[in-house]
Amino acid sequence: MPYKAHRIEPPGNVVETSIDELLKMYELMYKMRRMEIAADMMYKAKLIRGFCHLYDGQEAVMTGVEAALTKDDAVITSYRDHCQHLSRGGTVKEVMAELMGKRDGASKGLGGSMHMYNKKSNFYGGNGIVGAQIPLGAGLAFAQKYQNKPNVAIAMYGDGAANQGQKYEALNMAGLWNLPVIFVCENNHYGMGTAEWRAAKSSTFYTRGDYIPGLKVDGMDVLAVKHATAFAKQYALDKGPIILEMDTYRYHGHSMSDPGSTYRTRDEISTMRQERDPVERVRKLLVAKGYDAAQIKAIEKSVKKEVDSAVEESKAAATPPDDWLYKNIYVKNDNIRLRDVQGRLVQPHYDPTYSS
Repeated sequence: MPYKAHRIEPPGNVVETSIDELLKMYELMYKMRRMEIAADMMYKAKLIRGFCHLYDGQEAVMTGVEAALTKDDAVITSYRDHCQHLSRGGTVKEVMAELMGKRDGASKGLGGSMHMYNKKSNFYGGNGIVGAQIPLGAGLAFAQKYQNKPNVAIAMYGDGAANQGQKYEALNMAGLWNLPVIFVCENNHYGMGTAEWRAAKSSTFYTRGDYIPGLKVDGMDVLAVKHATAFAKQYALDKGPIILEMDTYRYHGHSMSDPGSTYRTRDEISTMRQERDPVERVRKLLVAKGYDAAQIKAIEKSVKKEVDSAVEESKAAATPPDDWLYKNIYVKNDNIRLRDVQGRLVQPHYDPTYSS
């Protein structure tokens, strides 16, 4: 699918890759898929509670974005964040443990599904308020520019957040100050249960920045995503903000409480799986290039084992101790007391390593 462009000359459609890169992409995407399927099963078994938004179907977006970045670039996203944590260098166990509320989780079991976090790899979550991460992403880019760092910030949001007023405030500030930020709209075509055309007068989200240039990308093609992101990164460093609209699709409902079949047909979902599945696309490309199908099976077997082990270890892991409720609320705790639900005054502690 050719790129569609707004206020910018699009990159070409020729993408260079290698068998090694495709293998890494396939392993990561397959791991994302298996992990999210496992999360679905654990949720239905009531081992995961509360909100849970799955990413299966959209794997090519984050895998392709990550392939064009370094860990010195910053990423911030919405509450559909399990696979972003994985691509930023996190582990399946950290995700599964966090989903189950265990102390081995990405956020020590204190954040849950919507609040994965990895400061070492510049992953800033996991944000539960619709669209709130967009101005924060602009702020991350401001910090990078202020510190003269040669890096960009990726602010990811869905089509459901694309009409938020704070997005346009962030676009204005980013454009005014030429901040090195890439606004990535993951357009999976349904904001919760509302089709994009019912919620947006204009659903060409890559043009909605007005004075900010944009590209529309096939978000089911990991190489197209990588190529567009590399192009956008250089543009952002040289000239300022740019929008990437990723045309993608989620197989699950909006969250685990949404069956995902009341506002779209099962035939639509099945057709997307058969014709545009991002994981299968890379698998077919590897086979077409002569890679041994048996080796692909070996990768799949290894990933399944990793995910199964992560699930079992997370089930057995400990929950956070009660006193962690009062950790790291304030850096300086002098003369501060917190009242608990039983009326007792508790002294908070600052311990970012959670060593005690």
